[in-house]
Amino acid sequence: MKKSLFFFAALMLFQSATAATSDTLTVRIKGMRCEECAHKVGTVLKKVNGFETVSFDLEKRTATIAYDRSKTCADTLKGRLDATGRYKTAPYSKTEVIRRGIGLQMADMHCQNCANRITKRIGQIDGVDSIAPHLDKHYVFFRYDANKTSKGEICKTLSELGFTPVSYYTSKNISFAYFNIPANLATEETMETALALDGVDDANVNARNKSLAITFVNTETSVEKLQQELKEAGVEATIPAPHECKEK
Repeated sequence: MKKSLFFFAALMLFQSATAATSDTLTVRIKGMRCEECAHKVGTVLKKVNGFETVSFDLEKRTATIAYDRSKTCADTLKGRLDATGRYKTAPYSKTEVIRRGIGLQMADMHCQNCANRITKRIGQIDGVDSIAPHLDKHYVFFRYDANKTSKGEICKTLSELGFTPVSYYTSKNISFAYFNIPANLATEETMETALALDGVDDANVNARNKSLAITFVNTETSVEKLQQELKEAGVEATIPAPHECKEK
């Protein structure tokens, strides 16, 4: 019993000592624009003695670094990143405005009334300052402050409105697919199944619409191939008939 108490006390003392020397640093890294960039930043930091962990927010382009201040310091960590040239650091403040813009494709946005509902509801989100619907291409461009909201929050709100948003790109090599799926398969698991398919850039499921939307690279796959691969994965996806919007 005494040995157990001694071990427990020693463990608590060790954890307390470790916590006492642990610190965090959050910096902006404006050159960090994607997962590959984040991986490279992590690789640089791992070479610093005293580095512990790092987490990223790509929308804000921030890195939050945990480190042992008995072995290194904030200036050393920033210096290593600044030395890369591309991943130079800058101070981060929760009060600064971080402008971001996203285009979201919504095949289920059919008319001006649809666009009006989107504009009205998304315009109520703190941080959104610009909304530009393009009905002819079924997409909307949003501009927002990443310190106040996020792409995830915007997409969640659009889904609640009855739309199925996925990432929109202007590239000729990017296309979009929209399927109806059974109600019992309108799940996050189906979305993950779609995301795992070759050529897929983004996917989203709307349980209310029983729909699956996909952004894909058309040089690598096609609507027909996606439909077949989904079927092989147990997802019966059908292409809906042309929509007659009841909101007109």
